[in-house]
Amino acid sequence: MCRHLAYLGPPVSLRELLYAPKHGLHTQSYAPREQRHGTVNADGFGVGWYDPGRAAPVRYRRAVPIWADASFADLADVVRSTCVVAAVRSATEGFPVEESGAQPFRADGRLFSHNGVVGDYEAVEAALRAHGVTGVPDVRAPLDSAALLGWAVRAWRSGAPLGEGLASAVAHTAAQATGRYNLLAADGTRLAATACGDTLYLKTASGDDGRPRAVVLASEPTDDAADWRPVPDGSLVVADLEGVEIRPL
Repeated sequence: MCRHLAYLGPPVSLRELLYAPKHGLHTQSYAPREQRHGTVNADGFGVGWYDPGRAAPVRYRRAVPIWADASFADLADVVRSTCVVAAVRSATEGFPVEESGAQPFRADGRLFSHNGVVGDYEAVEAALRAHGVTGVPDVRAPLDSAALLGWAVRAWRSGAPLGEGLASAVAHTAAQATGRYNLLAADGTRLAATACGDTLYLKTASGDDGRPRAVVLASEPTDDAADWRPVPDGSLVVADLEGVEIRPL
């Protein structure tokens, strides 16, 4: 049920993140190693990144497998960013395969991705409608992940930090339905993620001062390096270039 990844650090090309690693997201689209639900991720893909030339993050999304888009492979060679969120999709049964369902979603300058499933989408959506979230087209996308985005946006607009917004989305959704709620978010300077029902890994590269020089959060390791750390289920991760914090949801 999907694989996703987030990066924060020095400028890097999309090819270096998604294609170059032996088990990168491109490979995970057809041969994931740790996927517990589903076998391939061929129902679309998306990449979002921050560019200093504009306030809102840029997105490229398609309803085809990432391996079928040769034009994006060319684009990935030349696009560089310090903050990226990407996902390959295995669609939840009952939801259409179309571009609006490809993540990451975008809201108020943030990028958002969900790896998992909502057990009772109708109940979660009804509860969200009662509270109301406006001005975010992706909240209306025809898939269960959209409701999780809505709850996160509601928390962020109330002043919650990036990670607390994800924790709030998990809490509200889990109160209405069982499911798997691995979420990722970025705002250009920090990352946040939840491990809630599926795998999540953390990899950092530290500078001479001991602070992270680069941070990667991913559903599964993109290479065989020994410095990938599994994040315990039921955890929230918040990371920037000052440090990484892992705490219970």
